[in-house]
Amino acid sequence: MSGAKAIERPTQAELEAAAGRLRGIALHTPLVPLAVERASASRERGSSIWLKPEILQPAGSFKIRGIFHAVSRLSPAERARGLSTVSAGNTAKALAWCGRHFGVPARSLMPETAPRAKIDAVRALGGTPVLVSMEEVFRFLREHLWEREPYAFIHPWTNRDVLMGHGSLGLEILADMPDVESVYVPVGGGGLLASVGSALAALAPSVRVVAVEPAGCPSLHAAIQAGEPVTVACDTMCDGVAVPYVTSEMFPLLRELASEVALVSEDEVRAAIRLLAGANHLIAEGSGALATAAALRVPPEERGKSVCLVTGGSIDLAKLAAVLAS
Repeated sequence: MSGAKAIERPTQAELEAAAGRLRGIALHTPLVPLAVERASASRERGSSIWLKPEILQPAGSFKIRGIFHAVSRLSPAERARGLSTVSAGNTAKALAWCGRHFGVPARSLMPETAPRAKIDAVRALGGTPVLVSMEEVFRFLREHLWEREPYAFIHPWTNRDVLMGHGSLGLEILADMPDVESVYVPVGGGGLLASVGSALAALAPSVRVVAVEPAGCPSLHAAIQAGEPVTVACDTMCDGVAVPYVTSEMFPLLRELASEVALVSEDEVRAAIRLLAGANHLIAEGSGALATAAALRVPPEERGKSVCLVTGGSIDLAKLAAVLAS
């Protein structure tokens, strides 16, 4: 993919137009203060952290914002060809929701290792999961194999209409908390970081944008260290962000928008899942708990008033039970 054109940052006008198109579809999710255990040390660590629970969205994640916006921008003839994407689960769920909304087929190439909860949810929404090896998923993306298929393909990261829709998250944060100082954003393919970061850069450039990755899949961190996209090994329970490389189209924008990259251990992710479920009554998958885990490590005086994106809640019940019991 060398030589690919860099993705242009969505403009404020584009972000605001997308937010208008999403009214009545995506929820304006609230900012809620993080509740912690009673111990004074925990209270201190969790002070000045607010959660944005995107698990409340239709189909259970923030993905509905960008996917619906992109699908709505297709012509009726394009949508009639059927919708297609590549997904570990949440994008596929959002696409299936959109397919049902518009009355067209929705097909998603998914890794056969995807959580059963996500695969079942795609089917329940009327979508068609096509299960292949993880290697085949990334070959499909790297080699642009969707260009050989008849469907209207929605790229989960590099489609600017997707980025514009996701950017409505950033607009909501600033509307509800104009004095926010740090925003913690999970990173997989980078679409959420590119979109929320663009909104914050346009309207509140002083806000720190902390990109958060699992230490077991540090693709953006490694790319920034190397000065160019590289492929990393991925071994993490955070399947929603288990992307082993940042595309060359996305890398310049992500490097520009991320104030820093925080790496979070698997134990820290599990602890954040337990905290979100126990004290906050929010069920988060691994990638959905990443931002909270990262913010909890930083003293309040260093990060200031912080918002953590709780991006999705599709976790297999057996896995959730094991995390809560540990």
